[in-house]
Amino acid sequence: MICVIEMSRIRANSPQVGFLALLVWALVLGSSRPVLCVDEDEYSKTGNPNVLPLVTSLIYNQFSNLTRIFNKEITESLGYCTQNVDADINGAFKFSNNLDFLSECVKEMKDVTKRICTAAEMKFYFTGFMDKKSGDAHHLKPNINCNLTSWVPGCEPGWSCSVPQNGQVDLKNSQDFPIRVEDSQPCCAGFFCPQGLTCMIPCPLGSYCPRATLNETTGICEPYTYQLPPGKTTHSCGAADKWAGVTSSDEIFCTAGSYCPTTTKKVQCTKGHYCLQGSTEQRVCFKLSTCNPNTDTQNLHAYGFLIIGALSLVLIVFYNCSDQVLTTRYERLAKSRERAARSARETAQARQRWRMVKDAAKKGASGLQQPLSSSVSRKSTDGLHQPKAPASAPIVGVSKPKKDAGNLTKMLQNLENNADGHKGFDMQIGDKNLKKQMPQSKQLHTKSQIFKYAYGQLEKEKAWEQKQDLTFSGVIQLATDTEKKTRPPIELAFKDLTITLRHKNKHLMRRVTGKLFPGRISAVMGPSGAGKTTFLSAVAGKIRGCIIRGSILINDKPDPIQCYNKIVGFVPQDDIVHGNLTVEENLRFSARCRLSSDMPKADKVLVVERVIDALGLQAVRDSLVGTVEKRGISGGQRKRVNVGLEMVMEPSLLILDEPTSGLDSSSSNLLIKALRREALEGVNVCMVVHQPSYALYKTFDDLILLAKGGLTVYHGPVKKVEEYFSSFGINVPERVNPPDHFIDILEGIFKPTNGVTAEQLPVRWMLHNGYPVPPDMLHFCDEIAAVSKGGSASSHPTLGPSVSEREQEQEQDNQDNNDLSQLTFLKTNDLSNRQTPGWLRQFRYFLGRSAKQRLREAKLQAADFMILLLAGACLGTLSKTPGDTFGYYGYMYAVIAVSLLCKISALRSFSLDKLHYRRERDSGMSSLAYFLSKDTVDNFSTLVKPVVFLSMFYSFNIPRSTFMENYAVLLCLVYCVTGIAYVLAIFLQPSQAQLWCVLLPVVMTLVSNQGRDDEVIRAVSIYCYPTWALQAFLTANAQRFSGVWLITRCAELNDLGYNVHNWTLCLVSLIVSGILCRILAFVCLILFGKK
Repeated sequence: MICVIEMSRIRANSPQVGFLALLVWALVLGSSRPVLCVDEDEYSKTGNPNVLPLVTSLIYNQFSNLTRIFNKEITESLGYCTQNVDADINGAFKFSNNLDFLSECVKEMKDVTKRICTAAEMKFYFTGFMDKKSGDAHHLKPNINCNLTSWVPGCEPGWSCSVPQNGQVDLKNSQDFPIRVEDSQPCCAGFFCPQGLTCMIPCPLGSYCPRATLNETTGICEPYTYQLPPGKTTHSCGAADKWAGVTSSDEIFCTAGSYCPTTTKKVQCTKGHYCLQGSTEQRVCFKLSTCNPNTDTQNLHAYGFLIIGALSLVLIVFYNCSDQVLTTRYERLAKSRERAARSARETAQARQRWRMVKDAAKKGASGLQQPLSSSVSRKSTDGLHQPKAPASAPIVGVSKPKKDAGNLTKMLQNLENNADGHKGFDMQIGDKNLKKQMPQSKQLHTKSQIFKYAYGQLEKEKAWEQKQDLTFSGVIQLATDTEKKTRPPIELAFKDLTITLRHKNKHLMRRVTGKLFPGRISAVMGPSGAGKTTFLSAVAGKIRGCIIRGSILINDKPDPIQCYNKIVGFVPQDDIVHGNLTVEENLRFSARCRLSSDMPKADKVLVVERVIDALGLQAVRDSLVGTVEKRGISGGQRKRVNVGLEMVMEPSLLILDEPTSGLDSSSSNLLIKALRREALEGVNVCMVVHQPSYALYKTFDDLILLAKGGLTVYHGPVKKVEEYFSSFGINVPERVNPPDHFIDILEGIFKPTNGVTAEQLPVRWMLHNGYPVPPDMLHFCDEIAAVSKGGSASSHPTLGPSVSEREQEQEQDNQDNNDLSQLTFLKTNDLSNRQTPGWLRQFRYFLGRSAKQRLREAKLQAADFMILLLAGACLGTLSKTPGDTFGYYGYMYAVIAVSLLCKISALRSFSLDKLHYRRERDSGMSSLAYFLSKDTVDNFSTLVKPVVFLSMFYSFNIPRSTFMENYAVLLCLVYCVTGIAYVLAIFLQPSQAQLWCVLLPVVMTLVSNQGRDDEVIRAVSIYCYPTWALQAFLTANAQRFSGVWLITRCAELNDLGYNVHNWTLCLVSLIVSGILCRILAFVCLILFGKK
């Protein structure tokens, strides 16, 4: 007869599982001393109860304390599922506290040691138990005691046999089976006897192995599932028949809601306690949890709500305190500004009043000097003996008013030298010693002092503006009467500038030649499609996807514009401003990062205040700029803030793309006045303007008028443009704005009556300046000659290169790497002579800005946390599974949910700020500081989100692993997926990134789950982060299953390919993956952020 036993899920033919027998064998093998059977015989003969404890202790010592001998073998074979061999074995077979089951067995049987399985029998049982070749049902192979020709009653499940009377059993023998076919009897309670073997194996702790009773109706030996052999009326039910994984057979497991202090005793759990399946004792429930009698779980919902409540309270307090701190700080700054402005105005007014008094005193002294001089002169003609007296008289007469003037000056100085002011404020404008007495940066250590300095300087500049009829930022003579504040000049010259779309023969601009001078405002105008924005982008070095031919010189040197990035300002057409920052915060941040690092803080504040005042933003300085979803300042004010971001860095070249679009006339005039002040300091200002008013038009110095196709129609002073056009019969009608009239002609809306066409105007400009005319435009020369009198203007035009010549020239340029567009990607030297703050200092500025932005996004953070709470509660409730999986499916769903939610929320860090980053990077700000600040602020969410999710998931799912173990794994998981989200956010468009954030967790988790049988998928799953997270979750949870769960633990971990020693390695892998993803994201930010 062949015995049939259900099999566990342990991998077949695994070299490790064959040694699982050693784990149990170490428990039952005897010591090196021979068994003293005389003791058993003595008890069986005499029945002396005093001998029973000695006999029981002797038998127990034979299968205990032997782990030292077999520790190495067990570690090698089952090391993947045993963290500590001694602790695991003691947790399963340490019966020293209660040996009643063994004592009862000794009373019942006189030869217990002869019925215990040897090492060879146990190895045979577990090897066959783990063999998967036969399918779902496993069969023990025939052996010397149980085979087709010899099948004694002891071969039946729950029964055992003994060796012959004079035979001995060597429990350590792992090679040969003993002949054990004598005296078949039911196994003792507390032991299990497999079908097909005639020996007994002790049941592990946490099991319940009583003697079975026959159910007359079903014929099953309960509580087990085996039946009595047919035809044997004398055969009865024995003990347990197998110890296997809980999925194969949970018959010997102590049921949930009860605990088994011994393997033969089961006790119901009392109220206030809970008993998990396979427990040896009942556990006390936590104070706030509820536990009914006979329950296997405790209700931890109260703790979950307490955790989330405490966390919410901390976040609310943190948010409110931070918001209150910011509000208080802004109020204090506003009060300091008001006091400083009031003090500066009062000082200026007092100075003006005393200046008037002093001027009056000087005039009075001058009037007194004239009569005194005339009287003295008369005396000098009469007095012959006193020649020196008349000379001294006028000196005395004049000295008196001088003395009075000196007193007035002293009184003025005494008035101005007040306790609230600084010496720099008290000096009169134009004083030679002002620069020496200006407050030093170390002295300006308070906000109030810094603001007083700034507003004092502004008042003095305004006084100069009123006195000399100049702008207060244009000519600032603070040190001496002749000293003038200027900036490093940048003169921009371009010759034959031609821009062509790459891989297409389409010109965006053709042969544009001219100069942009410092200290002048140049306006670029033209109809739609004339290439105005393309021209500015080419000049600023920001054009992409085009081939640029020609030459661009900066200060007569062929240096790329990128060498001067730190002193070149570019205002884009779109208002790229941080909407969740105030006007002042936007401007102050730009000034901090882009002004010279050695500039005193007080001077930086002065620059910001000057720009705010010049742009008329005082009323909204503390207002949020606003976004599409949240209303902020008006569109015109936002446009001015956009310009102010470049003005605060004090550029030498300022390029603006349609700064007046969308502004009313007054706002446009205010903006142009501010730009005029910049030009008076030597700034080269170039801007694209659409339909300026006549007053605005007259404020420009130079005009660049472009026709469709990027051809120049006029480039020169605004004062001479009408004279130039009138030279060939185009006159501006009365009450018509000149630029509107010229653009109407270029658009074809208005056609001159003298035969001049819009297509001829670029050729006329070429002929006027002696530039070569392209061959495809020579026919316009004939038309011009026909219209002109005598045709002298175009009798001998200079011939430009033909189409084939241009193509050859273009190919040659490409071969020689003369394509100016490639200069954008070359490493250039810094020629701006400005040392801006380093990346570490900028990191502080970026970190402060990011923290403010995140505080103002509290509602989004609250929504993220609420979604995590709901996900944790739902998954914790729905993913309760039996202990055989150790919570595998619950953790798998948790990995998917947390990965998906955290990735989507992390996309906001970079997806929404791409345009802002590109503008800041192009201006010379540190990309590393930007990236690290974003990541540092996101780390706060990385710390909080695992707590939010676990507060619900842990209290509803109640795994056996600790809260901190789950938090550590989830923390590393969130850190890893956040890094992946950075890569997706930077590399992909927002919609594509969101799609990948949904797909990646699901696909990678499925790969991790399906990689058990397929070697290729298993190899791929090693590099999937869900594999590491699941392994860390399961190994931490599986280690809490001991005793009777030992086989189930080893079977499950062996099936999944997990190792309990890899918990730390999994966490390190997640962290390293997060770091590598962040490095990759930063590389993508540098490479792909230019597109």
